[in-house]
Amino acid sequence: MSCASSSGWNAGAAATQAPSQTRSSRRPLEIVGLVFMFLYFWPLAVAYLVWKFMGYPVPQELRRTVEEAFLNPLRNMRWGAPSAFTGTGNLAFDEYRRSELERLERERRRLDDEASEFRTFVEDLKRAKDREEFDAYMARRRNSGPTTV
Repeated sequence: MSCASSSGWNAGAAATQAPSQTRSSRRPLEIVGLVFMFLYFWPLAVAYLVWKFMGYPVPQELRRTVEEAFLNPLRNMRWGAPSAFTGTGNLAFDEYRRSELERLERERRRLDDEASEFRTFVEDLKRAKDREEFDAYMARRRNSGPTTV
């Protein structure tokens, strides 16, 4: 006996029917349909089997299950910058945390400035190398004499 007959919205109806009626005459059609679903669009067949083994849950029950499993943990996460966090209630710790975050922000700005200065330095080096190569080309061209077209 499958899980579908023991739970779900149709569990009471199956219990009140005679044993010969609990097994539907549509069972062979269901099996053939599942085979074709697996052949042509297997994700739908897997979703149907999961729904069936869950006991044919009513959409509200399924929605509640999904919300409890996936959405509530996401809602409880805190998003945004560290300064957006609320206080812990301990004033000394909150002051320490604020001062450390400010120190880290100053350090980040200093590192950004150094990175910008280094980028400028590398660009100057590239410009100097390009100028040197161009000057060498022009000197060779001048030394080779006039060219005829």
